[in-house]
Amino acid sequence: MLRWVALILFLVLIGLQLKLWSGNGSMREVDSLRVAVKKQSEENTRLQQRNQALGADVLDLKNGDQAVEARARTELGLIKPGEVFYQVVEQPAGAGSSTPPAAAATAGSP
Repeated sequence: MLRWVALILFLVLIGLQLKLWSGNGSMREVDSLRVAVKKQSEENTRLQQRNQALGADVLDLKNGDQAVEARARTELGLIKPGEVFYQVVEQPAGAGSSTPPAAAATAGSP
């Protein structure tokens, strides 16, 4: 009789261990949920920083003319009246000629 009770208790123990390691709410599922929560927390932190930067941009654009002017200059290429615009064009790295393109074009003409 004692052997049967021990056998039944051993089988119950094995069943509970199987449920703990592989069933619904198991250790494997808990670990995968922890990883998912960590990824989501990192994503939330990144998005919060982005939102703060965008909020600061909005405040700058609402309150100051300097931010609007800086955006117009960099994104649209606008200049103020009376300013002179200079554009510097660099030669590609593979160009071996040391003479500027304008000088090379006029050097051959009489």
